[in-house]
Amino acid sequence: MSELRLLADQAFSRAAGAPLVPGNAVRLLCDAGENYPAWLEAIAAARRHVHFEAYILHDDAVGERFARAFVDKARSGVGVRLVYDWMGGLGNTSRRFWRGLRTAGVDVRCYNPPRLDEPLGWLSRDHRKCLVVDGEVAFVTGLCVGQPWEGDRGRGLAPWRDTGVELRGPAVADVARAFADTWAACGTPLPVEECPVADPAPAAGDVSLRVVAATPGTTGLLRLDQLVAGLARRSLWLTDAYYAGTSTYVQSLRAAAQDRVDVRLLMPGRGSDIRIVQAISRAGYRTLLEAGVRVFEWNGPMIHAKTAVADGRWARVGSTNLNLASWIGNRELDVVVEDEAFARAMEAQYLKDLEGATEVVLSKRRRVRVAGDVETPRTRRGGGSAGRAAAGALRLGNALGAALSPRKLHGPAERRLLVPAGLLLVALALIAVLWPQALAWPLGAFSLWLGVALLLRALRKA
Repeated sequence: MSELRLLADQAFSRAAGAPLVPGNAVRLLCDAGENYPAWLEAIAAARRHVHFEAYILHDDAVGERFARAFVDKARSGVGVRLVYDWMGGLGNTSRRFWRGLRTAGVDVRCYNPPRLDEPLGWLSRDHRKCLVVDGEVAFVTGLCVGQPWEGDRGRGLAPWRDTGVELRGPAVADVARAFADTWAACGTPLPVEECPVADPAPAAGDVSLRVVAATPGTTGLLRLDQLVAGLARRSLWLTDAYYAGTSTYVQSLRAAAQDRVDVRLLMPGRGSDIRIVQAISRAGYRTLLEAGVRVFEWNGPMIHAKTAVADGRWARVGSTNLNLASWIGNRELDVVVEDEAFARAMEAQYLKDLEGATEVVLSKRRRVRVAGDVETPRTRRGGGSAGRAAAGALRLGNALGAALSPRKLHGPAERRLLVPAGLLLVALALIAVLWPQALAWPLGAFSLWLGVALLLRALRKA
């Protein structure tokens, strides 16, 4: 390996906080049609243990199919352990569903439910999606489990577009360690016989990769994403479901595009499951387009993938969205692959995806326009995670910063975000003047809750 390559490997390892692991086999899996059958096949073949971690496991026909697979293995004596996120399950999965799994012998844990001693604890979510079977095969993906990912032909609903990978080889142990860490964060650690072994598994291929397991407060993926944007020489193609780039990351993309790197960003269009996030993303289009970044919107129901491919040799697949909540606030899991064959497959899939997308351009009057749109669609309310809410707050904060400083607002989409924010602040000001107790009582109650929680934690550690 050349000295330059060694320096690059060192930079990537330090940025991501994850070493490069050689000797793996990696398979690209697109949509539920390829992911779900592979997962179920691996679960059915399990001999010792099944470890599954998902942000959302819907209580629907698809969720029931996976529940039956988990129950069958648990009843056969295989250790089945499942972690889901409390907020992800809220409104999507019933207590009856979890009770049925537990009664059948599946060990189910909920990540970060509300606690009286942690008033702001709900801000941290487990957004990972992974499956590890017998420590021999692992899946890292952007897919949750539910009907939206499969679609419904009878109702004319196409499946959501999403991406995952299957791993075999030494890197499976890193995914297993990531699951073990989440499991321990929810209670007692895994039993010794199910813990990842120290000795790496034998080589299963010739692919080198990193498993980046982010936890709240770490910035490994953010540092890595910015490093890739800074080092890309030919191309950087991104797909993201809930984009709300920070100012530093946006500047990294702009600088790459201005340096003649082919930077592309593919995001949901009218089919976005959370339209307010689409409006937030659109508010940042102009600054990207003006620098030469090409922006595309998916024409289908929803594109939920979180992927990147650069220079035909580096690729990322996993759960991390390009927003501050994913980069810093959540538990996330991604696989970063350094292999030309895999990167070429990712590029081919990206070009195929662009066939189902529409490019966003600046009109002659320098306005952001999507083909077929007269104006940016109105937003509607929708469910979502605290991560997406935080991402929205970040983008709104950028817009407010522009309004309160000499910077020029980028366009009508950004201005539209300021209207509800301005009305809300005016309403709060009127309430404070006319009915001060309406604000004082909730603020006092929250302060009391926070103070008692801090005292309890201090006494518990004393």
